Amino acid sequence: MKLFAIDWHNTFAFTMSPVELMIRGTLTYLALFAMMRFVLKREGGNVGLADLLMTVMVADAAQNAMAAEYKSVTDGLVLVGTIVFWNYALDWLTFRFEGFRKLLEPAPLKLVVNGEMLRRNMRKELVSEGDIMSHARESGIESLQDIAAAYMESDGKISIIPKK
Repeated sequence: MKLFAIDWHNTFAFTMSPVELMIRGTLTYLALFAMMRFVLKREGGNVGLADLLMTVMVADAAQNAMAAEYKSVTDGLVLVGTIVFWNYALDWLTFRFEGFRKLLEPAPLKLVVNGEMLRRNMRKELVSEGDIMSHARESGIESLQDIAAAYMESDGKISIIPKK
């Protein structure tokens, strides 16, 4: 009966070299990480529809570069393991070494100083006055003049420091 016939060899046999899969996964992960580092800075909860769509499309486009049309479960597991490894490795490096943290995580960017918006910095991160005021209201601040400073943090959050 063909319904339960499983080709176990093709299911688990490598269809390409595991080393090639790891190299492809490494190069694609690091390239995408670098692109996302400079393009998508906002936190996950604040990712807009366009950001989400771009992420999904990049993942689909990168799939062939990483996998070269792999066919077996084993190939997929090696590739996923490589991606998980690099994600953990970069987190570990930024935790352990200040130099890596400075390289991989952007420094906080000042958006407001003493109630004055720094338009150039806001433009750089595509942050509107409405974005800042939304975060200010969440902090119990109703007026721009009541903000001592506002920063775009390395994780994309906007932090507000009220005037005393």
